[in-house]
Amino acid sequence: MTALVIGSETAPPRARRRFSLARFGGRWLSPLLLLLLWELGSRTGLIPERTLAAPSAVIGTLIGMVLSGELPSNLLVSFARVAVGLLIGVSLGLGLGLAAGLSRGAELAIDPLMQIKRTIPALALTPLFIVWFGIGETPKIALIAFGTIFPVYLNLYAGIRGVDPRLLDAAKSFGLSRWEQVWHVVLPAALPSLLVGLRYALSISILVLVVAEQINASAGLGYLINNARDFMRTDIIVVCLMVYAILGLGADWLVRSLETRALVWRPSIVEN
Repeated sequence: MTALVIGSETAPPRARRRFSLARFGGRWLSPLLLLLLWELGSRTGLIPERTLAAPSAVIGTLIGMVLSGELPSNLLVSFARVAVGLLIGVSLGLGLGLAAGLSRGAELAIDPLMQIKRTIPALALTPLFIVWFGIGETPKIALIAFGTIFPVYLNLYAGIRGVDPRLLDAAKSFGLSRWEQVWHVVLPAALPSLLVGLRYALSISILVLVVAEQINASAGLGYLINNARDFMRTDIIVVCLMVYAILGLGADWLVRSLETRALVWRPSIVEN
């Protein structure tokens, strides 16, 4: 009887592990199949090289650009643009979200303007930013900053306003001052919403970067794409698109890692 009980207890985890491995492998099946069909179409001539380079050619170009230093140097330029734009946009979003979330007067002053900003696509301001700031680095960074303010603002504002009033009542009963309540109760409770906004802002920054680097760029991934377009180098274009995708995935992974460490206290409804 004991053996039967032990066997019945250990079987489900093994089955779950097999299912998890099968699911993990299944997630890679369709992308690999797509790459194989892409390579086959390129080698048989169904997909002309001028239309889309083969995966093998893209990988060869990627290795060559890395070894020559062309890709790393331009990647650093794009990364710097994103970093500066994000720093400005996230800082403004944090400040405005805190002010509007903690003060009714600040909300009346800030929220209408932010709602107006929400309805204006960041990329629609490209011509105006060129008129204001020229065609140098400033309009590129300004577009990224403008596009990343609202996600951080809205999620932080919603997180602060969504704090459970019972937590605040408990903090008051312990004699915490207003700012102690904000530091020990409100901000930790709003942190999950803030991290969601940060993830969204990072994704927007990559999207805006793709367009911003088309503005007379002399370096960066957008510069490589423009040159490749002029010479019909689809392999270089695909390489740069892959790097954009990797930047987005890396940014999302970074915030997820931060979320895992910062929110260890939060209960999870998802089983491992």
